[in-house]
Amino acid sequence: MPGYWLIKSEPTVYPWSKLANDGRTRWDGVRNFQARNNLRAMKEGDLALFYHSTVGKEIVGVAQVLREAYPDPTAKKGEDWSAVDFVPGFPLKDPVALATIKATKSLANMGLLRISRISVTSVTKAELDVILKISNTKRP
Repeated sequence: MPGYWLIKSEPTVYPWSKLANDGRTRWDGVRNFQARNNLRAMKEGDLALFYHSTVGKEIVGVAQVLREAYPDPTAKKGEDWSAVDFVPGFPLKDPVALATIKATKSLANMGLLRISRISVTSVTKAELDVILKISNTKRP
C-alpha cells in the first residue's frame, strides 16, 4: 500500500514548474529531525503533495518517490541527514490554497495545519482524495 506525503518548497527557490521541467529532483537540505524521519519512511512509488510555501501557499501538484532515502550529499561531515529523489506525478488542475485547506473540515487534522513548520509531513489517503477533489483533478 503506498504512502502519502506533503513536501514544501518555496516557489522562488524550487517551484513545481521546475520539477516538471527537470523531470527529477533530489529533495535535500532538510534539517529537521521529524521531517528527516518522514523522508526515511518514504517508499518508492509513494505520492507527495507539492506545496508552494511562503509565496502562494498552495498545493500545486503531486510528485512521486523515485528513490528512497539515502545520505544527503549536502550534509556536513558527520551529520545524519537524508535525501529522497522525486519525479513529477501530475499537476493539480486547480491549485488548493492554504485558506481553502483551513476552511475544509475534513482536512482539520492535516499535518500542514497541525505542524505547520515541518517541511515534510505525512498525509492520509482520505486527505489526498479531498485535495484532488477540491482541485478538480483525477488521478491518472
